[in-house]
Order: sequence, then C-alpha cells, then structure tokens
Amino acid sequence: MTPTILLTEPIAEAGLALLRAAGRVHVAGTTDPVALRPLLAEADALVVRSSPVTAEMLESAPRLKVVGRHGAGLDRIDLAAAGRLGIRVVGTPGANAESVAEFVILAALALARQAPRATASLSGGLFGPERSLPAAVVAAGLTGTMLDGRTLGLVGLGAIGRGVASRARGLGMTVVGHDIAVTEPPDGVRLVSLDELLGESDVVSLHVPRTERTTGLIGAAALGRMRPGSLLVNTARAEIVDTPAVLAALDSGRLRGYAVDVYQPEPPDPRDPLLHHPQVFATPHMAAMTGDALDAMAVAVARGVLEHLH
Repeated sequence: MTPTILLTEPIAEAGLALLRAAGRVHVAGTTDPVALRPLLAEADALVVRSSPVTAEMLESAPRLKVVGRHGAGLDRIDLAAAGRLGIRVVGTPGANAESVAEFVILAALALARQAPRATASLSGGLFGPERSLPAAVVAAGLTGTMLDGRTLGLVGLGAIGRGVASRARGLGMTVVGHDIAVTEPPDGVRLVSLDELLGESDVVSLHVPRTERTTGLIGAAALGRMRPGSLLVNTARAEIVDTPAVLAALDSGRLRGYAVDVYQPEPPDPRDPLLHHPQVFATPHMAAMTGDALDAMAVAVARGVLEHLH
C-alpha cells in the first residue's frame, strides 16, 4: 500500500523528490491543527518545520508511523504522546549547523558595530550635511567595537556552538564555553562554569535546547553577572531568555546589544517592544535559512522519515 506523507509546509525540492519517490505527498500549506485534522486521519507520515505537534494532533492520526522535524530540536513535538502511541520522531541534527554558526557571527558583528542603529539613522535622515558621515557617526555615539581580542562565551557546545567557536577564533576572539554534557572541549575552547562565562565574556551566544533546566536560564540574575556593556545573541529558543529582563538590562546599560532570531509565539506581535528597541537586532527565525541548509535539512528529514515508514 502506497504511504501518504503529509507536510504542513513545503520543504526544498531535494527532499520532496525523495518523498515523492516513496509515497503520495500532500503539502497542506497550513499549520492550523483544525485544518490538518482530516488530513492527519489519512497520513502515514507527518513532516513539520517549526510548528507544534500536539498530543491531540497525534491522536487524530491512527495510521501515523513517524513525525519528521525539518530543523534542530524536538521540543515543539509532544514526545511523550508520540512514545505512547508508538510513533517515531526524527529530526535533522547538525544539518543547519554551519548556516546558523555563520549567522551568529553576523549578529555579533552587527551588534558590535551598532549596525541596526546606524542603518536606521541613515535611512531616517538623521545625518545632516554640516559634517562628514564618519564624523556624524562618531557624534551620534555610533562608534563600534572590534571582536578581535574580545572574549566569546558559548552556552552549549553542540554542532552549532562548535561551528561558532571555529569562526570566532578566526576573528581573533578568545572562546570559553559551558556545556554540562561536554567533558572534552573543542580545540581552542576553555570549559568554564556558567557564572565564569557570564563574567568573562564580551559576547554571550546561546546554543542549548529548551528544557525545564534551560527555560529562563538568562534572567535578571544571569544578566546581572554579565560584564557591563556586553552583547547577547539568541538563535536557540525564546524561552531560554527572560525578555523583560533583557529589555531592562539594555535600558540600564548592563547589556549593549541583543540579537534575537527566535520568539514565543512565532511570529511575534508587531507591537512587541523587543522589535522596536534601538539596541536590538531582531530577525525572523532566519539563521538556518540558506539554500544550502534548506537542501540539507530537506534531504535529512526525508531520509529519516523514509527509514521508519517501511
């Protein structure tokens, strides 16, 4: 019997081709659980991007054998319900690591050089003709800092964290890391406690999954231990960071900048003050959005699904 493979949203053609060769592929074009219910009733496999997969969704899919997550992390899938129902869950660990690692360096550089504020000032007509642009940048307080010679702290040393470390070392940064699961650090990374990392780092970048332990990990207390004027980058999960505490730290000067690519909920409310703070570099969950990573994730999720479908 030819299996039915349901995708909530499209994935790259490289992955779709593999799925089409093995079964009937239906792309729903929606993540709405109500709209998906009749489609789930006929599905042997489900592929999602970053939208939740609830117990109710799984229970409405009597034929479902496997759920594929197109991306890193399975925290939005009810793994307990999947286990109870005998449904396998697969992800694409590492497939987007290099893309995200590059983006972290982009975000750190953008914050260090005050690029978001500078571009907003330029497009807003805040630089007059009475002085040169370089002099106007200095007068506006938009002077940046180099990353060379600064310290990067990586909270989490998985594939993405290791990729960031190698790139940061190429920029001349000292790299420290904290990961409770790592006993042998990557080359050039010194393992430290979280408190030591926060106190030593000029840039802190988060690379841990959302768990009970990591939810709210970077709150007022952690921010208070960070070096004054430091930068924070979050491409991991929104729940790891206490957003109101971050905004307060930006306003007080404890933090000089915050780069964020993940939100709860997604998309965020357009009125969210986080999106409008002059020291925030806010991007729409795009760290993994390169053609290279999208192809790699699509192929990885297709292969993972097909492995458990037959």
